[in-house]
Amino acid sequence: MTDTLFPLNTGAKIPALGLGTWQSEPGQVKKAVSHALSVGYKHIDCAYVYGNEDEVGAGLAEGFQSGIKREDLFVTTKLWCTYHSRVEENLDLSLKSLGLDYVDLYLMHWPVPMNPKGNHPNLPKHPDGSRDLDTSWSYIKTWKEMEKLAKTGKVKAIGVANFSVKYLEELLHDATVIPAVNQIENHPYLPQQDIVDFCRSKGIHITAYSPLGSTGSPLMKEEAIQEIAKRHSVSAGAVLLSYHVARGNSVLAKSVTPSRIEENRNIIELESSDLKALEKILKDKGVTRFVHPAFGVNLGFPDKQ
Repeated sequence: MTDTLFPLNTGAKIPALGLGTWQSEPGQVKKAVSHALSVGYKHIDCAYVYGNEDEVGAGLAEGFQSGIKREDLFVTTKLWCTYHSRVEENLDLSLKSLGLDYVDLYLMHWPVPMNPKGNHPNLPKHPDGSRDLDTSWSYIKTWKEMEKLAKTGKVKAIGVANFSVKYLEELLHDATVIPAVNQIENHPYLPQQDIVDFCRSKGIHITAYSPLGSTGSPLMKEEAIQEIAKRHSVSAGAVLLSYHVARGNSVLAKSVTPSRIEENRNIIELESSDLKALEKILKDKGVTRFVHPAFGVNLGFPDKQ
């Protein structure tokens, strides 16, 4: 099932499994990307703010040198918050680092414009420590700028990340291009079914990030997940990744360990009873969100759905 592709509203297809590069340590990202490509990954996810796109680009270059064709890969990167009023400039910086002429998908990382002239290029703050937001700009304006990118040939599709239903509704009210993707934190503790259902009704594909929860999270040790893993003779991680594919969503598996990168390709076909057991985890344990940016309060993203 690792070759599963999901259709986007652009007519393109996104590979179900992608390699995530968020929080990957410097010096390891190049090897991780190169190894992932060598064992069959076709989908690489990165972002300007991760600060490692040069290494991602070096890993991609090794893949191309080994004979992998650019058109056979799906590369996603993201517009950072301090560049909302400088969309193409941020894209160009990513393309230069990645060594690419275009990306397959360009996402608005968060619907939160930050001061482009603040005291930090990526994470500007006020003297009191609160995030320095750009109140003169709106993410709706940002989307309008992103819509122009299609004419440049530098992107194949545009989309969003970390958008709630409220923000999507506001965006769609003025959009001439419907986002191809909404990338959100997603796992059995946080299925965000309201967002998933809304996106499905609008033809917006969901990509799940943090599918295993977070480092040290109890999700991997959940009894139901362990039982499903044992029954199918796979790891708990494989069960959690397969959960998303079974829901019709693509999923990002972040690792820099070669054996884990390979292991994460063991996507299996879950049975209906497996999915019911995974859905029951939320009912028993409640909602848990692992990604809490300092500006999260501005998004109306509560811990509870």
